[in-house]
Amino acid sequence: MIPPGASPGAPPDAPAGDAAIAGCGPLLRSISDATRPLRQQIFEHIRAQGIATRAEITRALNVSAASVTQLTADLIGRGLLEEVEDSAREATRGRPPTALRVVPGAGRVIGLRLGDVANTAVLTDFAGNELGTVATPTRPHKRRLSEAVTEVESVVGRALDDAGLDRGCIDAVGLGVAGLVDHPSGTLAWSPFMAGRNVALKAALEDRLGLRVHVDNDVNVLSLAELWFGAGRAMSDFAVVTIEQGVGMGLVLGNRLYRGSRGMGLELGHTKVQLDGALCRCGQRGCLEAYIADYALVREAATALDRPFQNLQSPQDTLDALYREAKGGDAGAQEIFHRAGRYLALGLSNVVQLFDPELIVLSGARMQFDYLYADEVLAEMQALTLDDGRPPCRVEIHAWGDLVWARGAAALALEAETDRVLGQDWAP
Repeated sequence: MIPPGASPGAPPDAPAGDAAIAGCGPLLRSISDATRPLRQQIFEHIRAQGIATRAEITRALNVSAASVTQLTADLIGRGLLEEVEDSAREATRGRPPTALRVVPGAGRVIGLRLGDVANTAVLTDFAGNELGTVATPTRPHKRRLSEAVTEVESVVGRALDDAGLDRGCIDAVGLGVAGLVDHPSGTLAWSPFMAGRNVALKAALEDRLGLRVHVDNDVNVLSLAELWFGAGRAMSDFAVVTIEQGVGMGLVLGNRLYRGSRGMGLELGHTKVQLDGALCRCGQRGCLEAYIADYALVREAATALDRPFQNLQSPQDTLDALYREAKGGDAGAQEIFHRAGRYLALGLSNVVQLFDPELIVLSGARMQFDYLYADEVLAEMQALTLDDGRPPCRVEIHAWGDLVWARGAAALALEAETDRVLGQDWAP
C-alpha cells in the first residue's frame, strides 16, 4: 500500500504516476489495437509517448518504415502531427534527430463531472494538456433533466471563460455521472443525482450545447484518468474502487476499460452482501454500499453519537465527528468503522476472485478514514481470497481531488474524438 498523493511534477489533482513519462494515454498495446487503422495506432502511440521518432514507431508497432513514413506524412498534412527536433537524444553529428508529436491545437475537449459536493470541469487540448479548470459548489439532490442540462452548460461556459475561448473552439464534451449509465446512448437508467429513470441526458445536452457529448459512469471516467494520466498507463489489468456517497468500481482489462455487454456493468456497490439486509438508496436491500457508503455510516452515527438522526449536521460534518469519536477511543464509533471495513474486505475479495487484477486502487473522499483500509482490512481481504501461493493483489490508496474525475471525462471525450477523426470514416 502506498500513501496518498500524486507524483512531483504531475498536474494538480492528477492520479499518482510516473511524472517522468510524457504524453497521455495507455502505454501498453491492447488486443483491440489490431482492429484500428494503422494511422490511428501511430497517432495514439505518439500521443502516449509524448514524442517519438519514425524509427521508434516502426519498432514499437512492428510495421514497415515505408508505411510509417507515408502515414505520418498524411497526418502532418492534416494538421494532427508536427515535426520537432528531438534534443533529448544525442545526435552522432549534426542536428538532433527529427521526431513527431501531436499538434495540441488539433482539437479541444471539455471533461466534466456532476458531483454531490462540486461540479468540476477540465478543458484539454488534443495532446492532453490542461488549458483551464473549474470547480463550482453544489449539493446532493435529485436533479430534473432541465436542471442538469443547465448546470452542465454553466460549467462549460465557465471553463471556456477561464481559458479565453468560445464554444466554437470545442470539439466535444465528456461527462461522468454516478449511476447506471448506458454509455452508447448516453441514457441514465438510474442515478442518485437524477429524478426519474431512463433519462436521455446525452441527447438533451447535445441539443442545448450544439456539441458532441459522451456520457459515462463517473467511476469509469475515474478509471480512464488512471489509464490515461496515472500509474495505470503501464498496467494491463487493474480496478478502481471508490467510496463516497456511494460505492463505485471501474475495471480495466487488457488495457481497455470494461463496461459489460450493455455498458452498465461493474456496479460493485449494488452487489448483495446480505439477504434482506440494510436498505440501499437504490431501493433494494443488502447492497454493499448500504454498509460502507456515506449515508450508511451517517445512519449508524445517529446511534454511536447518541443524537437523533434528524438533528445531525451535514453528512461530512457527521462523519468527521464520528471519526474523531473513534480516534478518541469511543467503542461504538470504532465498531461502525470496523464493521464497514469488514464489508469492504468482503467486496474487495470478490473483485480479486472474479477478475484477478494486478492492482486495486481505493479512491474517493472516504480515504481520509484510515479504518477503511487498515492492515486488518487488507489482511481479511486476502484471507477471504483463494490463495494459490502467488503474490497477492496490490492495493493502493489514491486520495485524489475533485478535478481528477473531470480529467477522466476529458479522456473519455479524447478517446471518442480520436476514433471519429482517425477511424474508419477517414476521408481520402
